[in-house]
Amino acid sequence: MGKTKSADKTPLDDLDFSILTYLQQDGRISFTVIAEKLHVSIGTIRTRFNRLIEEGTINIVGRVDPEKVGFHSYAHIAVYVRPATLKDAVAQQIAVMPEVSFLAMTSGAYDLEVNVMCRDNDHLLEFVNELSKLEGVYQTKTTLYFKVYKYAQPDLGLLKN
Repeated sequence: MGKTKSADKTPLDDLDFSILTYLQQDGRISFTVIAEKLHVSIGTIRTRFNRLIEEGTINIVGRVDPEKVGFHSYAHIAVYVRPATLKDAVAQQIAVMPEVSFLAMTSGAYDLEVNVMCRDNDHLLEFVNELSKLEGVYQTKTTLYFKVYKYAQPDLGLLKN
């Protein structure tokens, strides 16, 4: 019987974290530049990069500024699910909605936390109305973000002792 994908992951070392840090700063940085900065061969960087991609540790995407491309309504939606046994089913349906940028099950007052990016407030209203129609969605509370001051990936330096 084959190993699961998570069992196949190689533990990350300092070189992996250094490569990831450079890529977070500039996803288009060349292997040559990274190799020079880290004093290793280009082949080493290429091999490590390919492993990080294959194991799902990193994926390279073009991150857009939502405001600059036309998303003018960004919101946090607290979702209350009843009965509680439907949380996973509701989350799976929400996860495929294209407006959703973040989705998590929470502890506390509500069951699911959803962040969405919509074209405008009319689009947001349509989204909330569709969300409310899902079986198990008991209630939603929407908080509109007026201005986003920071939207970033985690700082990998926080993992160092």
